Amino acid sequence: MDAFVSKYVREQKRYTKNDLRTLFSFTEEEIQAFLRRLKAYGVMKAVKNTPLQMELSDLTDEDIAITDDATGSNDCFYVFNFVGVLTVGNRVIKCFPKYITQNPEPTAEMKQTIKVLQRYGSKEQIINMYNGDGQNSSFNLLAVMLFLLDDYHQNGLYINTEDIVELNGEGPILWEQTINNGFAIISNSRPYYVDLYTHRSVDDENDFFYRLHKCVVTECSQQLREAGILDLFDMVEADISDETRGDLGDDDYILYRLQSELNVQYNTHKQVLLKTLYAYIAHHRTLAENFGISMYGTTSFNLVWEDVCKEVFNDRLNTQLRNLQLPNGIAAGYTPTDQLISIIEKPKWQGWKEDGTPFEKEAADTLIPDIITLADIDGACSFIILDAKYYCIQLEPNKVLRGQPGVGDVTKQYLYQLAYKQFIADHGIGIVRNCFLMPTEKDTIIKKGIARMQMLEQLNLQNIQIRLLPAQKMYELYLAKRKMNISDLEL
Repeated sequence: MDAFVSKYVREQKRYTKNDLRTLFSFTEEEIQAFLRRLKAYGVMKAVKNTPLQMELSDLTDEDIAITDDATGSNDCFYVFNFVGVLTVGNRVIKCFPKYITQNPEPTAEMKQTIKVLQRYGSKEQIINMYNGDGQNSSFNLLAVMLFLLDDYHQNGLYINTEDIVELNGEGPILWEQTINNGFAIISNSRPYYVDLYTHRSVDDENDFFYRLHKCVVTECSQQLREAGILDLFDMVEADISDETRGDLGDDDYILYRLQSELNVQYNTHKQVLLKTLYAYIAHHRTLAENFGISMYGTTSFNLVWEDVCKEVFNDRLNTQLRNLQLPNGIAAGYTPTDQLISIIEKPKWQGWKEDGTPFEKEAADTLIPDIITLADIDGACSFIILDAKYYCIQLEPNKVLRGQPGVGDVTKQYLYQLAYKQFIADHGIGIVRNCFLMPTEKDTIIKKGIARMQMLEQLNLQNIQIRLLPAQKMYELYLAKRKMNISDLEL
């Protein structure tokens, strides 16, 4: 087996074909297959090779090249649209977030990012055994290996127990068998049993599935270590078996035994484990021999950043009014069970019947802010509207503006305040603040500036402030399930 080639790449950085061929030591034929494979699964995009593109840090749908990118080495830039770890054969690609620009191999930051991805992904409780769907579907070997090793560290080995009946053991007494089969001495009209039948459960370490689980965990551990992935996930190696799977039989026999065990196993966790072992055996290749893509991560890291900000700043959008600290209590016209999200008006569509009389329909959807929170700042109740933006803004005096949220993002942020304007007035809330939240690799909060539109200022709406938040600190709070004091933003 060829040694693994493990490299860091930055999300949304522009690479030429020659850059990638050199970075991963590919031949011309290999680089073509590599690029096609990554593009097929949506983890890489091709954009036009222009000086403007080279300067950009954010990728938009308009940037995607329509041209055939296979015509030459430098006809296109290639952009990783993914945060996490990818394996393609014996190439290991560690994609770190785009806001990290100073360190080309940010191991500590990558470890923390993976922990954030693990916590974010754990909400769904899904083992991602497959990438994509339909024609581009492939078995996700890396995700399965990581699950099996993590599950072993969390829950131990698959074990079946053997029930043993003993004479005069230390377990619970089996009275029915003792009475039916035992010899009793009668004294004062009471029976005394010379021998007691007792019950004991013993873990069967010769069990087929116990041995299989040990073999597979050891295999996964060794391959992840060789690929340099164990350390990245802060996992401990588990070299726990001297057997190989060949000692237990061929793959068809092992799959037959697993299916038979699934038919009689009703423990939910054991069912999940058996199904995962079945998938691993059925699609068995080593990580380096895997011709598809294996991955652990996301092509939508913006949703991860949004979730981090929601939790750290205590989003109250779906909180009932009775659970909010409103300065004058709940105003007339509102009910205690109303949620903040339900306060926002939904569009209404009016039409006319055949006889000319009007009718009205209400849309199901409406404006949905990322984060709404109420806070006591300097003794005053403040209504805070926050929007998590996974952007790398360039807002400097002698440089062109780029990497900023679009005009639609800005206008929506004003509209969120407008949507709550009556609610704010009815409840005597005196302070309203509006802010974009963007990540930075710096270690302090940066007051970056303001987004404003004069025509909306004239409606007495707050301009949108911009805060760059230290991602490392935000992730620490998110992983510890702690909150940041809203006053730290100095809005």
